[in-house]
Amino acid sequence: MKVIGLISGGKDSIYNLYRCKEEGHEIVCLANLKPKTGTEIDSYMYQSVGHECIEAIAQVMKLPLYRRIIEGGSCQIGENYIIDKNDEVEDLFILLKAVKKAFPDVQGL
Repeated sequence: MKVIGLISGGKDSIYNLYRCKEEGHEIVCLANLKPKTGTEIDSYMYQSVGHECIEAIAQVMKLPLYRRIIEGGSCQIGENYIIDKNDEVEDLFILLKAVKKAFPDVQGL
């Protein structure tokens, strides 16, 4: 299966890429959401520590990298997500739409 590698720069997302390859999936590109400034952001959704390594990881893996700055905040923190243009989750949707446009046959994340 062709997949997008959603990475934060942390060990868990890198391990996930390793497991995807081990299971026979083809990682077609990497995707990352990064903070506007600094390293750590107050987010319910995203880890931002380690984002400085993302470009090097993509280069070593020889994969295209898609990035987007996190514009939204932690607006929706309840059990059920309600679409909110100011929420940080919307940044992920926008990023993934761009990747899907470039790789329309991708099947997983």
